[in-house]
Amino acid sequence: MQPLGYVLDDIFVRHRPPGPHPERPERLIAARDGLRSAGLEQRGQLVAVRPAREEELGLVHTPAFVADMARSVPGKRGWLDADTYFSPDSWDAALAAAGAGIDLAAAVLDGRFRRGLALIRPPGHHAEADRAMGFCLFNNAALAAAAARARGAARVAVIDWDVHHGNGTQNIFYADPSVMYLSVHQYPFYPGTGAPDEIGSGDGRGATVNVGLSAGCGDADLLAVFDRVFVPALMHFRPDVLLVSAGFDAHRADPLAGLRVTEAGFRAMAERLCFVADQVAGGRLVALLEGGYDLGALSRSLVAVLEELDPHAGRSVDPAAMPAPEDASAAGVMAIGRTLAAHRDQPWASASEPANQSDERPAAGAEKRSQHR
Repeated sequence: MQPLGYVLDDIFVRHRPPGPHPERPERLIAARDGLRSAGLEQRGQLVAVRPAREEELGLVHTPAFVADMARSVPGKRGWLDADTYFSPDSWDAALAAAGAGIDLAAAVLDGRFRRGLALIRPPGHHAEADRAMGFCLFNNAALAAAAARARGAARVAVIDWDVHHGNGTQNIFYADPSVMYLSVHQYPFYPGTGAPDEIGSGDGRGATVNVGLSAGCGDADLLAVFDRVFVPALMHFRPDVLLVSAGFDAHRADPLAGLRVTEAGFRAMAERLCFVADQVAGGRLVALLEGGYDLGALSRSLVAVLEELDPHAGRSVDPAAMPAPEDASAAGVMAIGRTLAAHRDQPWASASEPANQSDERPAAGAEKRSQHR
C-alpha cells in the first residue's frame, strides 16, 4: 500500500473566470507550488485524472440537471448564477474534479493508498442534486461518497471545514443514515443553511451534524468543535472511509469571511481526522479541495495538512491526550452547546455535552450575503 495518492493536473487551471473573481486559477497554482516545495512528489504518488461518466454523475445529480449542464456549459462562457461562472474548459475541469474524488475514494477503499489528496477546482460542496451554485458545478465530495457506498463501503463520513456551509452535500444525504455529514462553518453566513437543528430527516435523523460559529472564532473554537463533537460522533459512527471537504477560507487572512483559523488550526483538525481514520477506518481518508481565496494562506495551510496526511509523519495522536482548548471563546462554547442539545438523543452527544449551554440563536434573516460568497 502506498501512503498517499494525490491528484494535480493542469486541467483545473483552465477553468477561468471572465474577469476578477475569488475562485480563480491562481488558487491551484499557489497550492501546487507550495505543496511541491514541501515535497509532495516525494511523499505521494500522482493519480491520473479522467472525466466522471454520466452514470457516475447520476449517483447524486438528477438526469435533467446533468443533461442541462451538458447542453449549456461545454465550450462556452456564461454564468449559472450570480457567483458561478463557466468558460470553454470548465466542463472538462468539472468532470475531472468529479472523477478525481471518485477515483481517490476507490483507491483508498481498494487498499492502493492509505490517504488521498485531490487538488481540484471548481469546488463542489454547494452544488445541489439539481443545481450548480456558489462557485460549484458538480458536488465532488458527494459523488465520492456515493461512489464509495456503491463500491461497498457500509458507512461514509464527510467532514466539511470550509467556512461556508456545504448545503449541497447536506441536502443530498439528509435522509441517508449511511452517510454522516459534519460541518463547522461561519453562521449566519452564505448560503444560509447549517443551523444546529438541521440534523437530518427520516432514517437519516442524527447523521447530519452542524456547528455554526460566529465571526471572530478561531483555532481554539474549531479544535473544541472537533474534540467535543466531531471526534465523538465519528468514533460512534465508525465510517469505512472519511472524506474531507477541505476549504481554507476559514483562515484569518481570507478575504471572504470572518473566522480566524491559522495553519496550526488546520493542521490540528487534520491530525484529529487522521487519528479517527486510523482507529476506525483502516486509515482511509481523502481530502478534496474546496474554498480558500488568500493565495498565501491557502498554500501554507495545505502544506500543514499534507504533513498530517503523510502516514510517515507520525503526528496523529489520541485526542483524549489533547483536551479541548480551555481558551475557546464563549461564542464557541455556546455553538457547541446548541449542536449537542440538538443531538441530545445520540449517545455520543450526551457523553460530550459541556456544562455551559445556551439556546441563543442567530437573528433571523442574517444569513444571506450579496457579495461573492
